[in-house]
Amino acid sequence: MRLAVAAALLALPALGAPAAVERASVTTAGGPRAYLIARPTSRAPGPRPLVLVLHGHGGSAEQALGVDGNPSPLAVWREIAERDGLVVAALEGADGRDGKRGWNDCRADAPGNPATDDVAFARAVVARLEREDGVDPSRVYVIGMSNGGFMALRLAIQLDPPPAAVAAVSSSMAADTVCGPPRRPVPVMLVSGTADPIVPYAGGEVRLLGKKRGSSVAIEDAAAAWRRVDRIAGRPTSVGLPHLGGADDPTRAVRTIWGDDPRGLQVELVRVDGGGHIEPSISQPYGRLYQAVVGRQNHDLECAEEAWRFFRDKRAAVPGS
Repeated sequence: MRLAVAAALLALPALGAPAAVERASVTTAGGPRAYLIARPTSRAPGPRPLVLVLHGHGGSAEQALGVDGNPSPLAVWREIAERDGLVVAALEGADGRDGKRGWNDCRADAPGNPATDDVAFARAVVARLEREDGVDPSRVYVIGMSNGGFMALRLAIQLDPPPAAVAAVSSSMAADTVCGPPRRPVPVMLVSGTADPIVPYAGGEVRLLGKKRGSSVAIEDAAAAWRRVDRIAGRPTSVGLPHLGGADDPTRAVRTIWGDDPRGLQVELVRVDGGGHIEPSISQPYGRLYQAVVGRQNHDLECAEEAWRFFRDKRAAVPGS
């Protein structure tokens, strides 16, 4: 497995030192909200893309970007920011009724979620970074993990102007929703494991350590819903990714893309056969104890790099632009 992982790392775009991280906050109607921002050392002329990163239930912005010494695979966004000149903002969730940090996503039946207006929070961060950092309003992207992925899909439905593209990892759309169905076209990428013990691939009840966390639609039904609103017809392109994890990794990743134009409307599904509630990663493996709880981690792709490949050529229509 070590040789396979080393070969995979060489195949990835070269990563250097991660972008430095600063703490910041914005004031919303519900009070101050915190976030972390990673900016590249050098600045190319012109507006820069922005990626919003949303941690999972019980997580933190610090953990998502690797500031607390226990990084998730989403921390790779700091290296991408430095390498490709983008701004990354990891938003901090609010304390929910269960005492855990999280997001007020679209699930009406998730009793532990906070009641905060997280769409307004995201909008305030984007507006500030447009003013102060010159980010491109047509190149705002969102990626979230678990509860953060559900929230990313809420932003695809409700953020105004809409994101240029969204990625939801180990998450789906709410079955009992306060948001309604998607009504406007947004490119969406879903990354999910077929053996996810928390957000079932086939849909149904979401459970975390035995506690009910609402319900979700099947992953492939969520992909179909976005294909309908994006008006994508025709057959998809589907390919099994090279297996890089070696004999210790029984999972396999399959990438399916609907829509031929990487600059236009697309829906991508990365199905991880045998994968759990966990971000695929080559460079950031989780330990066995963690995987015993959430399921197997796939090592055939770097989740952040896959999302950036999906995001980077897409642009949103911005009024007045």
